[in-house]
Amino acid sequence: MYIPEYYEFCCRVNIVAGHDALEEIPGRLSAMGASRPMILTDVGVKAAGLADTVINAVRDQLSIKRIEDDVPPDSDLNVVNRLAAVYNETGCDAIIAVGGGSVLDTAKGINILVSEKADDLMQFTGAGMLKRKLKPLVAVPTTAGTGSEVTMAAVIADHEKNRKMVFGSYFLLPDVAVIDSRMTRTLPPHITAATAMDAMAHAVEACVMLAKNPLSDTHAKQAIQMIKHHLLNVIANPDDRDGRLALATAAALAGISFSNSLVGMVHALGHSFGSVCRVPHGNCMAILLPYGLEYNLHKVEDRIADLLFSLAGPETYAKTPANERALKTIESIRDFNRELCRATHGMHAVCFKDLKDRDHNPLVPRERLPEVATTALGDGMVFYNPEDVDYDDWLMVAEAAWQGTPLDRSKIKKG
Repeated sequence: MYIPEYYEFCCRVNIVAGHDALEEIPGRLSAMGASRPMILTDVGVKAAGLADTVINAVRDQLSIKRIEDDVPPDSDLNVVNRLAAVYNETGCDAIIAVGGGSVLDTAKGINILVSEKADDLMQFTGAGMLKRKLKPLVAVPTTAGTGSEVTMAAVIADHEKNRKMVFGSYFLLPDVAVIDSRMTRTLPPHITAATAMDAMAHAVEACVMLAKNPLSDTHAKQAIQMIKHHLLNVIANPDDRDGRLALATAAALAGISFSNSLVGMVHALGHSFGSVCRVPHGNCMAILLPYGLEYNLHKVEDRIADLLFSLAGPETYAKTPANERALKTIESIRDFNRELCRATHGMHAVCFKDLKDRDHNPLVPRERLPEVATTALGDGMVFYNPEDVDYDDWLMVAEAAWQGTPLDRSKIKKG
């Protein structure tokens, strides 16, 4: 096992998990001196009745000051600014964020502004810009994927400038993460698949990045095993609440892992496809994950090979020759994506050219790939990637992922 000479590991989030965990929220907020929360969600979560499930669990003990559902699929700078003003105007003293990654990231952005009494979120971009504890934040994830409920990062989109901004600080960690199986039972199969593959990407990249450590590895490998074991069964049996809870737990485990080891080029390029072409993040992660491993293979083959045990089990690991395990790991992820595609009747795409918008037009026109590559150049997520990446490399990976063909590793400029 690789043990660095120095590393840090931290998870300060109080995690409350179970089939009836929502009812714990009032007591947790009361312990922090808060009783007047804003409930933040989005229209899809509200329409599915999930926001009402949370409201009904807490309304007798809390004075809900505002319920806001105007959060877009991609967290938006203008929405953060507007809702921070609403928070202040209505006398809120905490946030209960009910939703996926966009809702949770939006809540973190709002919390920065209301806690710092600021009106310019841009002054807090990057790492370490926050210097003190923020107001109470309870995160209730409704997807088993992003891990935002336990992460120290937030990604906020500035759509006017066509970019995504990353905020990082231990003070962005929610005070409480509530993992309740009721919150993901209405997810349709293709979203269940995409969000779980987001968590898979968190866990896999966490194990191969330069900042990995034994503690982050332990969380990540457990997450990989749980996703691989439960995902297809949950897609086939959506009301399997134990499986739903397992996937949500895996997402939290992966979130804890990558908060400490960070992620790399898969996420950097995924952010770019998301900002340029509005591709949902989970779809990006599922498609790009094997390509990130192929690109980094020559630098971290042993780390990639080690993942085969978690992905495919001890028998496959044992019978695969040591010098073939890394490639078998990559093949296993591609096979898993193909299984998910079949299980969702083709709605889980395995390459970008297969993605369509609501009008069945290509979501990622091939002519936009140079713009995607250019955008990736400015993404800070690549800092801990094992291999350097320049524009030509980004474009090469984007082209292969668009087409759905394996990466030509002979073209990688090895640093």
